[in-house]
Amino acid sequence: MPAHHHLLEMDKPMSHEKDSFKPAETENAGTTRRDFLKTAALGVGGTIIAMGTPGFAAAAAGDAVAKAKPKVLKSAGLKPRVRMASGRVIGANDRIAIAHIGVGGQGGAHLHILNGEREVNNTRSIGVSEVYVPRLDGAKAAILKYDASAQVQTAKDYRALLDNKDVDAVVIATPEHWHAQIAIDAMEAGKHVYCEKPMTRYMDEGFAILAAQEKTGKVFQVGSQGTSDTKWHVANEVVSSGKIGELVSCQGSYARNSQGGEWNYNIDAGAGPDNLDWKMWLGSAPDRPWNDDSKARFFRYRKYRDYSAGLLGDLMPHKLHPLMIAVFGDKPEFPSRVTALGTMKISTDREVADTIHTLVEFPSGVTMYVFLSTVNEQGLEDLIRGHKATLRFGGGKVALSPERPFAEEIDPQDFPVVGPGEDIKVHEKNWLDCIRTGKTPNGNIGLAVRVQTIVSLAEMAELEHKTMNFDPIKRQIIA
Repeated sequence: MPAHHHLLEMDKPMSHEKDSFKPAETENAGTTRRDFLKTAALGVGGTIIAMGTPGFAAAAAGDAVAKAKPKVLKSAGLKPRVRMASGRVIGANDRIAIAHIGVGGQGGAHLHILNGEREVNNTRSIGVSEVYVPRLDGAKAAILKYDASAQVQTAKDYRALLDNKDVDAVVIATPEHWHAQIAIDAMEAGKHVYCEKPMTRYMDEGFAILAAQEKTGKVFQVGSQGTSDTKWHVANEVVSSGKIGELVSCQGSYARNSQGGEWNYNIDAGAGPDNLDWKMWLGSAPDRPWNDDSKARFFRYRKYRDYSAGLLGDLMPHKLHPLMIAVFGDKPEFPSRVTALGTMKISTDREVADTIHTLVEFPSGVTMYVFLSTVNEQGLEDLIRGHKATLRFGGGKVALSPERPFAEEIDPQDFPVVGPGEDIKVHEKNWLDCIRTGKTPNGNIGLAVRVQTIVSLAEMAELEHKTMNFDPIKRQIIA
């Protein structure tokens, strides 16, 4: 793949070493990406002050830090794929052959849903890729239960499935540090892509996927099923009509709670180097030997910054994608400023925050606030605020309430929501329909890359205790 993605100001050209998965270093003053993520240190007068220490907040307020150029979190480098293919043209009555890449919790759910709907959607699952052999074998067995005559190719290395000319589309449900490489490779191999959220681990990878989609024309759907929920599209019709006056702001949240701690999934005692390709799973993440914490990293990867942005990557996209549709419709904006405050008060067994507040400003002047938590489930009411009226959601309707100064001008009004709600089955079907028709899917690349930009800027803001300014035209972080 040529280095055609929109590089950020601290990027360097990606390696062209064939089939290499060795992690590269960033150019953040000689530190590796992992060093920055794990320490998030500020330097003042030659002294390093680590995040979380009493001196950090004071340093953040100092002139030296305030004027410092923000560090950019970026990919360790995407590897070019040698073979290019266009894939076949799929007609309205053609069967779509699907390969599943990553079949853990969410990937397994996709496998079962798609196979359960295979006759309705006219699809077949013909391939599975997974680095953990018990999952790989289990996924093949599951497909055969749905269709005993199925011919299922299995591979620990996903590239073997991409070389299969019979595969039309792939569902990517790996840890997020693998999303970009697999999605780009798949589109360049002629496959349509359904990629779980977050779209990527780092912001530069989002622009690389955008470039690959524009280059290949393949249908790309991000796995944020809220984008196929009818209520957000109804809300945008109301906003676009001008009924609430000039758009001011919106808010939403994703909050939940558990006694055992978020993402503390079951760890298989039998997992090990003999049945798990650890090197392949690490991919572009920092290299590390198989040791005592490797099982936790594999089964509970969202707790570790090498592979995940935590709350910002797992939960925030579920709220950002729908809100962006509601306020911007088919013309989503890139952010101009993003700030985030994250704390780790309850869940201290991880590298990521358990509570985060994110505030986003867009070039149009609209602002967005999102609250995230895994230690308290009391969220915020979804709201879209206009100068003249406010929109609320619930009871199968979008409700318009006039602001007091405009109560004589505008009457309260309910807009019924007629159509599907938030449903993975509906979202998958939207992707498959668009493959056949060439239409734009609900979780399309234009929306997804803007949401990923917010996610990535929020992570940088959280770690650096700074507001991140972004130039939507140059697609660069502004110092």
